[in-house]
Amino acid sequence: MSGPASSTLRQRARAPSAAELAGIPWLALLSDEDRRAATATLQVGGAEPGDRVCRTGAPSNYWFGVIEGLLKMSNVSREGHQITYTGIPPGAWFGEGTLLKREVYRYNIEALRKSTVAGLPIEMFHQLLDRSIPFNRFVMNQLNERLGQFIVAREIDRNNQPDARVARSLASLFHPVLYPGVGELLRITQQELAWLVGLSRQRVNEALNALAGAGLIRVEYGGVRVIDLDGLRTYQAS
Repeated sequence: MSGPASSTLRQRARAPSAAELAGIPWLALLSDEDRRAATATLQVGGAEPGDRVCRTGAPSNYWFGVIEGLLKMSNVSREGHQITYTGIPPGAWFGEGTLLKREVYRYNIEALRKSTVAGLPIEMFHQLLDRSIPFNRFVMNQLNERLGQFIVAREIDRNNQPDARVARSLASLFHPVLYPGVGELLRITQQELAWLVGLSRQRVNEALNALAGAGLIRVEYGGVRVIDLDGLRTYQAS
């Protein structure tokens, strides 16, 4: 884990619990031997709101996964404007492309709320790639789905219709392959969604009411439940 906040995460690091291990989707795909080896190197740490799990320009030392909470992937443009790529909810694992190329991070990952983050050291990541076909398939599938996700992110960024921006952003957070821990209910506040979409909380509230009125979502206490995922992906305000 990289950067000042990540140093704090390392200090808080501990071995994952049995329940946390059970929620890591790729572990179940491994052979018994590879699962034992990976489990022995996995670390879990707590991130407070505003903590950066990784930082632009820092070396890629871990493959990260979200056990609990919500993170944000972003960067800063040459003009100094923050660009948010996506939110990262529970069940997500990210950064595999950077680790494959052994590059520095080209984005910041920041905790939007108190979160629990797991890290697999880069050495074990590459060992699993060298000897586990199921692990390779999982990583290849991640890369393929991630490409589609960033194409959608570009479309969202160019969309000037606020309700459609919120709809597409919500749909991306319900991705069943990249974010298997979300299910049908995403635990997110309107303020957190506003940070991800780049709109005011009040405007996000209006958009959520419009999407609920269209029968696409239901706003519940502490989160948003998806009713029609395909409808969210293709929503256009009238």
